Amino acid sequence: QVQLVESGGGLVQAGGSLRLSCAASGRTFSRSAMAWFRQAPGKEREFVVAISWSGGRTSYADSVKGRFTISRDNAKNTVYLQMNSLKPEDTAVYYCAGAAAPVATTSALEYAYWGQGTQVTVSS
Repeated sequence: QVQLVESGGGLVQAGGSLRLSCAASGRTFSRSAMAWFRQAPGKEREFVVAISWSGGRTSYADSVKGRFTISRDNAKNTVYLQMNSLKPEDTAVYYCAGAAAPVATTSALEYAYWGQGTQVTVSS
């Protein structure tokens, strides 16, 4: 069982940066792939980025490549999402997700554990 709590969201101007954190509890965190998804108003939840259990493999959505960076610290049971050069279209609720497996995937169906979400708003 893994419980996830996101933090770090907020309001930022276009071009600015934010760093999201996802604190996990549970003994299986270090063996779980982790990911960030987001959901904008009126839209479906979409994949943003994923990281394997060791941090050795990552996968990014094309829309955030070169601007967002995912990392994890297994000693602290925490996953981070550094978001730079933010755009108004990045505005959404961002969700941290944990998989039962160690391999990072882009499908929400592969993630069994979800946080409550944190709001990111980018103004133009």
